[in-house]
Amino acid sequence: MKEKHSVSSYFAKVLLYSFGEQPLSIQRLLGEAGIIAGTLNELPVRVSAKEFSALWLAVVQARRDEFFGLDSHGMPLGSFALICRGLIQAPSVEKALSQSLAYFQLFLRDVEGEVVIRDKRRTVVLRYTGANEYLRAVVTETFLVLIVGLMCWLAGRRIHMTRVRFDFPPPGHGDEQLLWGSDVVFNASSTEIELDPECLRLPISPDRASLYTFLRNAPQSVFIRFRNREGYSARVHQRLQSCSYDLWPTLEQLAVEFALSLSSLRRALTREGFSYQQIKDDMRRSIAFERLRDTSMSIADIAQEVGFREPSAFHRAFKQWTGLSPGAFRQQRGSAI
Repeated sequence: MKEKHSVSSYFAKVLLYSFGEQPLSIQRLLGEAGIIAGTLNELPVRVSAKEFSALWLAVVQARRDEFFGLDSHGMPLGSFALICRGLIQAPSVEKALSQSLAYFQLFLRDVEGEVVIRDKRRTVVLRYTGANEYLRAVVTETFLVLIVGLMCWLAGRRIHMTRVRFDFPPPGHGDEQLLWGSDVVFNASSTEIELDPECLRLPISPDRASLYTFLRNAPQSVFIRFRNREGYSARVHQRLQSCSYDLWPTLEQLAVEFALSLSSLRRALTREGFSYQQIKDDMRRSIAFERLRDTSMSIADIAQEVGFREPSAFHRAFKQWTGLSPGAFRQQRGSAI
């Protein structure tokens, strides 16, 4: 059976970073994961989800550290399960988010985070305090993958990130928008991430029985399931990309195209953590962000392109998306934030 999920080899190299001066160990771990490569330089551009998961687990066992030797203290074996057991007792995803940051801080020393409330928006602010500046991007993204992956599992759906800022250059894995959403900026003054407030209000869905299944299936449960866009949501996304907004099909038309009943398509999207409206809204935001960042198009023309008849309606919607007006967003982006 063909493997449909894949991961940038950048992240495989991240897992193996602490073995940099041990080529025989790297070769052995790659072999255990079923990855055909004698050295890091021989890695393919992407590795399958199965291979990446096997490498993740092999590195954790070899280092006896669930943070892969990337932190000056690290996470002893069993730390992640302990954190998860505490989080399933939380009353909501928002509460679990704050608790998860506190729990991880019991183990990790080089990265810390807190939830800051700004105009009723919940923003996770992260600080890298490690001595190795090269690891700033590596540690920050790895930490966020764990945090956001956990929140997705607790919510029982993919959680959308409405705004992401990193205080380092683009890391080069090519999956920036797949991982962090459409409004992601690098070389910012601080590292901040805003999560969809509707998702934060959701109750915790897993119980103790599902916890064991989740832990058995890690790291797919954390890194891959909710971060890769596959299946029908990917097909819908690609279909909308192929035409202008005024030609976007209805969900009923898509069901006919995909040879599904309308209810089956709705259920398939729900299982993947989406609704059709969410996908359309995400596309509109993505187009608007791209036009404001990368073109000199007028705001009125951008508004029309993403389906707003009046620029004033676009201004209101954009303010809801980002907390900024389109003009302020463009000005802020132009000054590298």
